[in-house]
Amino acid sequence: MLRAAFRRVTAALYAFPALLSRLGFLDREKGEEAFDLAVPAMVTGGLRTLLRTADFFMVSVAAGGGAAAAGSIAAGESAVAALEFGFQYYFIPFGLALALTSGTISVVSRLKGADRHREADFAIKQSLWLSILISVPITVFTWLYAEPLIDLLTNDPVAVAEGATYLRIVMLSVAFRFWGMIASRALAGAGDTRTPMYVRLLTLPTNVVINAVLIFGLLGFPALGVAGAAIGTAAANVLAAAIFFALLVSGRYSVQLRLGGKQWDWSLATEIVRVAVPLAGTRLSRTFGRFPFLFVLGVFGSEVVAAYAIGRRVMLLALMPAWGYSTASSTLVGQAIGAGEDDEAAEYGWQTLRIALATQLVIAAAIFAAARPLAAAFAAADLDLTVTFIRVFGLGVAAFSVSRTLRGGLRGAGDTSWPFYGGLISTYLVRLPIAFAALPATFVVAVPLLGVSLTPGLGWALPAIYVAIVADMYTRAAVNFVRFRSGKWREIGARATNQTT
Repeated sequence: MLRAAFRRVTAALYAFPALLSRLGFLDREKGEEAFDLAVPAMVTGGLRTLLRTADFFMVSVAAGGGAAAAGSIAAGESAVAALEFGFQYYFIPFGLALALTSGTISVVSRLKGADRHREADFAIKQSLWLSILISVPITVFTWLYAEPLIDLLTNDPVAVAEGATYLRIVMLSVAFRFWGMIASRALAGAGDTRTPMYVRLLTLPTNVVINAVLIFGLLGFPALGVAGAAIGTAAANVLAAAIFFALLVSGRYSVQLRLGGKQWDWSLATEIVRVAVPLAGTRLSRTFGRFPFLFVLGVFGSEVVAAYAIGRRVMLLALMPAWGYSTASSTLVGQAIGAGEDDEAAEYGWQTLRIALATQLVIAAAIFAAARPLAAAFAAADLDLTVTFIRVFGLGVAAFSVSRTLRGGLRGAGDTSWPFYGGLISTYLVRLPIAFAALPATFVVAVPLLGVSLTPGLGWALPAIYVAIVADMYTRAAVNFVRFRSGKWREIGARATNQTT
């Protein structure tokens, strides 16, 4: 019965690229190949997004319930804001892991395309050692300085205390998170996106269950609120890492972690880092750019931060297919480049973008229409403001699809510099200047490092925040589109494949 149901679901899913093909919008063969790789990655990314959304939902409901008994909604807003502040710092190593594993998927896919399978296996071990060198110092630093880090973003004492607790706990699992992502991306680079999906289908629901038990205090456990969310996330990271380790050591999959023999290769490490550094710059510039943005939101109060956090998490449900299609684009473009088929690589990139746009716009339209009941489900303190943020993010879905999918294609070829440039431009020349214009004209911003005080505000209030969010997305999309269309990534991919030994 389950097998028959699975076949029916699969048939229904694959009717989508078939329909797009009949409408003349998509090359059926390439579209279905991209869709086949993207769906498992979409499920994985979707589960991860649902988990983060569930965290905010449960913390909001739990804190809101406690606040209601006290006759105030302030505690609920502070708890949600604390989760947002803590998560943004957690996003720093997460972004570094994405960058490092982008180097992994780029190198593995090109080596697999060139039939250099043992070198592809060694790239996994090399990535693991690099991840340990990065993750351990981050864990130590955040354990020591969690409270001062959160205190930089808000003067809400509840948000500072709760955010620091979340940050300390969740950062204990950073090394495990790195390894889980390396294994997942290595398998994807070899064309296997299903195994990571199966692992996440086990670990992410486990994460949700642990979170629910510890956030609400079920089954005799104490109600830990934000700390419960952190413990659940850390436990799931450790579980996923253990499963991936067992799978890749077993030797039964398309890539393998070989524990013995050579442990380090400077040439391979250099290539992984070469691909990863611009992407690390992209991720870090985006992440560090969020802190002054959150500072601006914080000036308008914790209720604005909470509305933004909920709105962003809800619309991430529409953005999640981009992660799947980005992974598919990296794999298909990288393997075609490795096989010396540059024109085929370009066509895979464009066809993947077509099906990505069609997928995401359908989901975005549904969420845009259902924004109010979705916001109400989170017990949002300011319902209208939360609905507005959901819809503002919805206006940027098409741009996000273009940016993320084409970035995947460029990553597959090893061309990661231009997405970095696009991220710098969109964050620091577009998003932040417009966001700071939202501040009151008399508001003074001190910059201790420069020893100066500025008054960047123009009094544009929240409309400037909405414009900043959308303009940021479309700027990144434009940069990645122009770069992929130029075709200059072909030479970079061919040269990098030939130089990797």
